[in-house]
Amino acid sequence: MKIIKKFRNKMLILNMAITSAVVLSAFGVIYFIIYSNINYEIQDKLERAPGVYSELNRVGSVTAKTNGSSSNSYLMFSILVDAQGNILEKAPGLNFEPGFYEQAVEIALENPNNRAYITLGDKQWRYIVTPIVDVRLSGTGTSRVIGNIGTVDADKFSIVFLDVTAYNKTLFDLMKTLLLVGSVTLAAIFLVSLYFANRTIKPLADAWQKQKQFVADASHELKTPLSIINANYDALLASREETIESQIKWLDYIRVGADRMSTLINNLLTLAKFDDTELVTQSISFNLSKTVQSVFSSMEAAIVEKGIELSASIEPDVFIESDAEGLKQVVTILLDNAIKYTDQNGQIDVVLARSNHQAEFSIRNSGKGIPKQEMSKIFDRFYRADHSRTHESRSYGLGLSIAKAIMDTLDGEIQVQSVEGEYTAFTFQIFF
Repeated sequence: MKIIKKFRNKMLILNMAITSAVVLSAFGVIYFIIYSNINYEIQDKLERAPGVYSELNRVGSVTAKTNGSSSNSYLMFSILVDAQGNILEKAPGLNFEPGFYEQAVEIALENPNNRAYITLGDKQWRYIVTPIVDVRLSGTGTSRVIGNIGTVDADKFSIVFLDVTAYNKTLFDLMKTLLLVGSVTLAAIFLVSLYFANRTIKPLADAWQKQKQFVADASHELKTPLSIINANYDALLASREETIESQIKWLDYIRVGADRMSTLINNLLTLAKFDDTELVTQSISFNLSKTVQSVFSSMEAAIVEKGIELSASIEPDVFIESDAEGLKQVVTILLDNAIKYTDQNGQIDVVLARSNHQAEFSIRNSGKGIPKQEMSKIFDRFYRADHSRTHESRSYGLGLSIAKAIMDTLDGEIQVQSVEGEYTAFTFQIFF
């Protein structure tokens, strides 16, 4: 069980690693796209801000706008400074603290190409510094040309500031939401994965448990004939001077133990053969009716010995294409089982008939029946419905397991019905 639990945990870790990578990648892409869009919008607003000033278009005008697709407002203002950083014009009517403009200009001119976020007052800002160069053109007055601050000896600088507090809050709220949704999603996926992992390994755990039980039962069954052989061998050694004829009973007991062991080993080998998923069966067309009749003829003596009344309704010439030897073994197992568990002078009813492109065989015997709580175990290996008859009938509880394995290999079906104290009936169907 520890191995199965380790396997389950590895499955969970692998699944959660892949799922987490997918979720984080998806959320990362979403965040990156929104971040890029917001950054592009901020940059676009800064670059579209007025950069040419005149006596009629006074710099420092307040631009308060509202994004049409959002309720967030943003504030933009401009400052005009000379080459030495002295403020020439600034936005009127804004209630900033004293020294606000001077501090903003100092930061902007120290990093004129750094379009980074800065914090002034209780807001966050992005800015852009644009140089303005006066070019004298004869007869045309004065014209102002925007140049590159890194390569132009500018006369004046226009510094535009944009309030990006709302944008940053949007990104922060988005990150919190994605982290919350991601955490909840991963927790839910973990619980779902754990549930399905437990369901997935349940058949493995059951198979592992059955395998352990099978080994324990097989060992127990093999111990009995081995004990018989060893005990009688010791008895023979204790009387070495005796003749073989006088010690024949010990040899008979050894033979019984050897036969019992041989039967058990052959049954185990049969089960192992049908457990092979790559087993190829030989399908031939044969008369199932004659096969059933031959099996009943071979076991007629056992039926008569127990005084069993046999009622057989066998449809003639039921031809099917399948494994003839395998189906003969199934019929033999079911009839042998019925004889064992039918009371003295009991009743066995057998039916073989065609039904909807398939052959259906059923055998029903009177007797104690099978308790309801044990019906699900009837095809388990080493299961015996009546443990009191184990040694009397030399039953190992493998016959019905072999019959089930054969029918599974042949893509057939086998079922059991029973009423405790009345009857037990086994039925199998196989397609033509």
